Amino acid sequence: MKPVFEAFGTLSWLTPLTGLIELVAGILIIFFPKTRALGAIMILPVMIGILCHNATFMPSGLLIAGALFLVNLWMIGDNWKKYQTMVS
Repeated sequence: MKPVFEAFGTLSWLTPLTGLIELVAGILIIFFPKTRALGAIMILPVMIGILCHNATFMPSGLLIAGALFLVNLWMIGDNWKKYQTMVS
């Protein structure tokens, strides 16, 4: 597990980028209801990464990560009509 964290340490741009995406998506979800769909899509890849990380390295956090992932999927499902133009 140590080589994995050393690899993430060499990518000095990855952690700030992930933090920025989380911050912007959270602001879009919480403060601006019209942009909730955009925030939910922005945070989805980060949530998948968190879920995979917890499943692989820290199974004790899988319950909370899974619950947050389900909330994210619920937000996407709730805003599905906004995404239909992108999908079709």
